[in-house]
Order: sequence, then C-alpha cells, then structure tokens
Amino acid sequence: MIFKTFLSRICTISIILYVVQVQKPLFAQHTSDEIRLNQVGFYPNGPKLAIVSGDKYTDFSVLNASSGKVVFKGKLGPQLTSQHSGKVTRPADFTSVVKPGKYVIALSGTVKSAPFEIKKNVHKGVAQASLKGFYYQRVSVDLPEKYAGKWARPAGHPDTKVLIHPSAVSGDRPENFVISAPRGWYDAGDYNKYIVNSGITVGTLLSLYEDFPLYFENFNTNIPESNNSVPDLLDEVLYNLRWMLAMQDPADGGVYHKLTNPRFDGMIMPDAADKPRYVVQKNTVATLDFVAVMAQAGRIFKNFENKLPGLSDSCLVAAVKGWEWAKKNPDVYYNQNEINAKFDPDIVTGAYGDRSAADEWIWAASEMYATTGKADYLKGVDMKFGAPMPLPTWSMVQALGYYTLLRMAEDLKTEAAVVDPVKKSVTAFSDELLKELEKQPYNTVMGKNAKDYSWGSSSVAANQGIALLYTFKLTKDRKYLLAALGNLDYLLGRNATTYCFLTGFGSKKVMHPHHRLSIADGIADPVPGLLSGGPNPGQQDKCTTYTSKFADESFTDDDCSYASNEIAINWNAPMVYLSAAIEALMEK
Repeated sequence: MIFKTFLSRICTISIILYVVQVQKPLFAQHTSDEIRLNQVGFYPNGPKLAIVSGDKYTDFSVLNASSGKVVFKGKLGPQLTSQHSGKVTRPADFTSVVKPGKYVIALSGTVKSAPFEIKKNVHKGVAQASLKGFYYQRVSVDLPEKYAGKWARPAGHPDTKVLIHPSAVSGDRPENFVISAPRGWYDAGDYNKYIVNSGITVGTLLSLYEDFPLYFENFNTNIPESNNSVPDLLDEVLYNLRWMLAMQDPADGGVYHKLTNPRFDGMIMPDAADKPRYVVQKNTVATLDFVAVMAQAGRIFKNFENKLPGLSDSCLVAAVKGWEWAKKNPDVYYNQNEINAKFDPDIVTGAYGDRSAADEWIWAASEMYATTGKADYLKGVDMKFGAPMPLPTWSMVQALGYYTLLRMAEDLKTEAAVVDPVKKSVTAFSDELLKELEKQPYNTVMGKNAKDYSWGSSSVAANQGIALLYTFKLTKDRKYLLAALGNLDYLLGRNATTYCFLTGFGSKKVMHPHHRLSIADGIADPVPGLLSGGPNPGQQDKCTTYTSKFADESFTDDDCSYASNEIAINWNAPMVYLSAAIEALMEK
C-alpha cells in the first residue's frame, strides 16, 4: 500500500512536471526583437497592432500563450521604410482578436513575440505604477516596506536646515540664513529639487485630476495617505506642493529657483548624503511656474476643505503674492554661469535656465483667470494665438495654459475671442501630428520628425498623446484617441529599440536607468514605475554602449546614459496622464 501510494505520487509529480515542461517553452522562449508591440497588452474593443521588422515574412499568427493554439492568422501589411534608419517594417493587425486572454504573435511558427494580454483595464497597472513612481522619489521621509516593498529605505535630505545662497539674499534673509523646506520629490536621477521642473510636473498631474476627477475616486496606489478620503493622485501631488510653498520668500512673494547641493551627490543612498543644501536666486520664470501651480491647486483643493482646511486659501494667497512679485520683476532670469561668477559656492547642478518668460506668463495668467474668474489677468499677456502651439516642456509651458482655458471655458463663459483661437491651435497641432500616420514605420505619430528624439523623448511621445486627447475631447473624433493610444503602445514596446520604457513592465525591460536610488540600493530590479528618457541621438553622456546612431534607435540601457536612460518627474507626469486618461476613456 505504501509502495502504491509512493508510485501514485511519483506518477502525479511526473504528469505535473510534463505539463510544466510542455507549457514552459512558450513563456521561457527567447522572444524575437523582430516583433515590436505593446508588451503589456490591448483592450478587447481597441486596435491591436504589432510591427515586424524586415521583409522576409508575409504571414503571422496569434497563438494562445498557454496552449499554443492558433486563434488568428493574418497577412502582414505593406512595407514601410523608416525615415531615420532606412530599415523596412510591416504591420501585423489583429484587431479582430477580442477574447480576453494571454497571447503571443508568431512568424513562421517559431519566431515569437513577447507575451501580452487582451483584457479590460489593461493599462490600469501602468497608470498606478507610474503615479507610484513619485512616492519612491519622496524626500525627507522613510519609505517603509509596507508601501515601498523591497525598495524600502530610510529618509534622506531632511531639508530642515537649508542655507540661503548669496544669490538669494533678501532683507530679513541674509547669506547662510537657515530656512526649512522639507518634502518634495527628487527631481530625476539626482537628489535636488527644482521649482521650474516641479511646475510642469504638478501642473500636468493636477490637470489630469481636473479632466478625469471621477476616475480617481477609486484609484489606489498603496501610499501612506491611501483611503484618507482624498484621491491618491492629489495626496501625492500635495507631498510636493507643500515643499513648493516653502520655496516662496514670505517677505516679498518671490520664489527661489531650486533647493540644491552645490554639486551632485555621488551614487549613494539618500541617507548617506550630507552635503549642505541651498536655495538659490529668486527669478521670474520660477515664480510664474509657482503662481500657475498654486492657482490651480487652490481651486482644486477648495473641494477638500473639510479634509485639508485652509490649504486652498494658502495656495491662493501664495499665487497672488507671486503674481505681484513677477509683475514688479518681469525680467529676472536664472543664469547659473553669471551667478557662479559673482557668488560662492559655485552651483553646478541642473540649471533649468530659461531666457524668456512669455510662455510662463500665458500659463500663470490662464490659471489665475480660471481660478478667480477675473479676465483682467489675461490682459496685457501675449497669448501667442497666431503661432503654432509648442509641445509642453519644462521650458515651454504655453500649452498648459491653453489646456486650462479649454477645460474651464464653459464654466467661465470665456469669450469666443479667447477660446476659439485656443481650440484652433490645439486641433491644428493634433492634425499636423496625424498627417501621413499610415506611412510611419511604427504607425505612431511619435517619431515622424527626428526632432522628436530629443533629450527625454519618451515625454515627447506622452505629451503628444495628451494633446491628441484634448483634441479628442473637443471633436469627439475617435481617430485622435486611437493615435494617443498608439503613442502609449510606442512607450510600452512598439518602437525601434524594442524596449518597454517604463521600469517594471514588459518582457524587454529597462533594468539600468541613470537613477541614484536604483544604482545605490543593491537591488537588481530598478525602482518601478519610472519612465526612461528614451532615444536621444545627441548621446551627450558619451556612453560607449550605444549600438546605433539612428535617431529612433539611439538608446542604451546603461546607468552611465543620462542622455537616454535617466528618469525625471516631468517625464513621469505625462506618462501618468496618458495611461490614466486612456484607461478612463476606453472604459466608456
């Protein structure tokens, strides 16, 4: 009897092992870089497209990832040629596959893609992770395992004893005067905090909330503030907003440019960093970015007065004081070289220098008008209605003002003379993106022009997607929504590098971002939910591991590559917006 039981168990184990061995190759196989696709997945009711490189295949199949059963056979589309590399691609359209499940694409039966899913809410995890990425960037606080998992760490940079740099002195704040400005997010791969970059970041996240407030009522990212009756998106924003409030000089309303070490910290954990920290020169651009954010935050947090009493009023008071300072000081610009020529210590961290405040005036004026309803804020500001709308970047925030004018036009009964040119500008921008989309080698608006592949090109893709979504809301034409979804596909793997650019996702993952926390923590996996910068043919870091100089392939997953593989909060914010907004819209 014992022998029979033993024999039965051996047989059962053998069957289990056989089943595992039979099924394993479909998951464990080397996936082919010849097939580029969104490595996370697709909506049942959405388009489904993969791109096959080269010209040696004509057919493709979709297989059930578990059983290997063929569920769809199709012909590859016409050959397309990359304007960047001259390489040939062909599209594989399997939109008609709608049954939820896990699948792979196969060519000639043996060449297989990364596995992917078809299911509802397929990008919710992407949206949650890219927002949670900000939690991992928090300054001045412990990150316990309960919330941070294996990336738990002790607090660094308390920023309660920050020095006034000689460039930032004022009447009651002399050189080396000590102020407290804790909290905030580490800006990028480094450990400093910059108002200009925080401005576009927070503005993008607050806009996401204003555009889709209902979606965030049940959007949980497992942060300490979760379940406090304030949406996690706003809780996360608030952690940085409180730092920003501390960066305003209470005496006159001007805002310091940044809180920084004189030089970058080494590749160490935050709690090991002990260099003195300074706030540096007040200036017009930083102050106007601050004004825009505080005006927007003031109107949003007014709805949470019972949970956050006084916050809205504090933001509005700060916005007005900042506006008044900027009106008195309209041409004060941050020039790091000039500052270093005059003052010690030299500051050699990220400059975020900007020689024009024209776009910041547009954004700040639009937010002040939207919050107060006073059209006087728009008077005297050149809204640039006659020129093409530029894509948002930290140095060009005009579009953020346009988006707010569109969002608030109905409530404020904005004059047609203001809102109609904005509608025209945003729609014209999107229509230009869509021109000859069908001829693009990856069927994305991203990459039509080589200039798309700038420093932080992943944020170009995300911000293009946001512009397309605003046009979709204006026109109700689904082509704009689907083009935005195409750019999300690009970020998650349908691109010339074959990488999924969001850490923690995809089969071909970014594993070595230029990010001090991910380098110094001794953990193999990088901090998740962070958007890698993406292809950048400038290759300013001079890393030796790039394998291509073609614009769309100029990327290396190497932590030496701050030009192509750094992370930054102003890149993550549009990733949160794009993925969450598409989730909200595709639910309908």
